[in-house]
Amino acid sequence: MLTRIDHIGIACFDLDKTVEFYRSTYGFEVFHTEVNEEQGVREAMLRINGTSDGGASYLQLLEPVREDSTVAKWLAKNGEGVHHIAFGTADVDGDAADIRGKGVRVLYDEPRRGSMGSRITFLHPKDCHGVLTELVTSAEPSSAEH
Repeated sequence: MLTRIDHIGIACFDLDKTVEFYRSTYGFEVFHTEVNEEQGVREAMLRINGTSDGGASYLQLLEPVREDSTVAKWLAKNGEGVHHIAFGTADVDGDAADIRGKGVRVLYDEPRRGSMGSRITFLHPKDCHGVLTELVTSAEPSSAEH
């Protein structure tokens, strides 16, 4: 069962400049940064609030680190802006299978590693009314990298 909005992914050309905008404009601070080589992005997670299920809601700022990454291709086509929405779940495998059974294309056969040690998969935007949708199972607090 989907429990919360885990994060909104925002594609940007310059991560440092975009982080500074969110910090100076809204007071959001960086909770976590990492480079995800598999996805070809450098990212910053800005924590917005905690949730009753132990998770949190974030803005995820994504800057491509190579031209062949999905985010780089998306930026070239669309420019900066909202890239995807991610819903939190305790069971990404089970929820992905359930959603696949309803005719929605799940982009990964098996969930992959996401931000902060999470497990993720994506749903095809054409099956989700034009919205790239991510399902996220957060890592246990002790296994999340900061």
